[in-house]
Amino acid sequence: MEERFKNAPCGFLSIDYEGYIVAVNDTFLIEMNYEQDELVGKHVEIICRPPARMIFHSYFYPTIHLYGRVRELFVKLMKKSGEEVPFILSARCFEAEAAYRVDIVMLPMIKRMEYEQVLRQTKVKVEEILKEKEVAHQELQALYAEIKEKKIELENMNEHLVVLSNTDKLTNIPNRRYFHHKFDEIVIEYEKTQQPFSLMMMDIDHFKRVNDRYGHQIGDQVLIQVAAILFENLPENAVVARYGGEEFVVLLPGMSENDAMATAEILKDNIQHAHWDIVNRMTISAGIATFTEDDDPYSIITKADQALYLSKERGRNCATHFNMVSS
Repeated sequence: MEERFKNAPCGFLSIDYEGYIVAVNDTFLIEMNYEQDELVGKHVEIICRPPARMIFHSYFYPTIHLYGRVRELFVKLMKKSGEEVPFILSARCFEAEAAYRVDIVMLPMIKRMEYEQVLRQTKVKVEEILKEKEVAHQELQALYAEIKEKKIELENMNEHLVVLSNTDKLTNIPNRRYFHHKFDEIVIEYEKTQQPFSLMMMDIDHFKRVNDRYGHQIGDQVLIQVAAILFENLPENAVVARYGGEEFVVLLPGMSENDAMATAEILKDNIQHAHWDIVNRMTISAGIATFTEDDDPYSIITKADQALYLSKERGRNCATHFNMVSS
């Protein structure tokens, strides 16, 4: 895993179809006091007490197999010491190299539960005081102020957690999780209105050479600059996200084939003619697909990916629509 992924601000596990752990980041290992070899290759239920196992068997496994994702599930997992830690987890399944995988993102909820405990305790205090006829007015005001303050802190914490879970730490643009969330929304909207939209997959050309020649720090700067150029040159209603590595994805609501191709050319030209501090020149290849009534989220991603592959076959630094592939 990349260094920034290992130390992401949330825990990460990847399991196979049987529930065996195939990958785990350092953030989760540190939180749970495990070493890498103590979890990888072991079943995920090694960190579960019976109540957590029941949740996995009664809800997590059926839901992930039926719908392909689980959102905001509360569960307590077990540290190496036996101590339980509360988490909110979200998961999504996918196929990688012909293997079924489930990626799980976990946010520890210790602080949140402490705040909620304070809120409950404060609420009990208020109820007790209200039962007393001779309660001091100033004391009531102070308690209400404390409740309000704690609620604001809790709301701010929740908002911050949502932003963290939806944002790519390096480029500061939306991540793959947020992309899939918005993608589902746009597909639902299409089913209601039949409003066209297109999907663009982009890959930085010869990015590995940049890392090999200049080092990963310069490679990171290239990723940051490409993300900024994409963000600044897209329509306001477009959604750009880092899909993984040097790959980016863009949702283009309301855009048919011609509009999407024109947008791809603008992005390609802006990146090609941008000023790069260390590297002399960077280019991108793009693959575009326009959603039809015969498509689903999986098929249009596959189409855009095939179009991207053809762009690379054509020599890179170009944009290709899936209709060119099929024709």
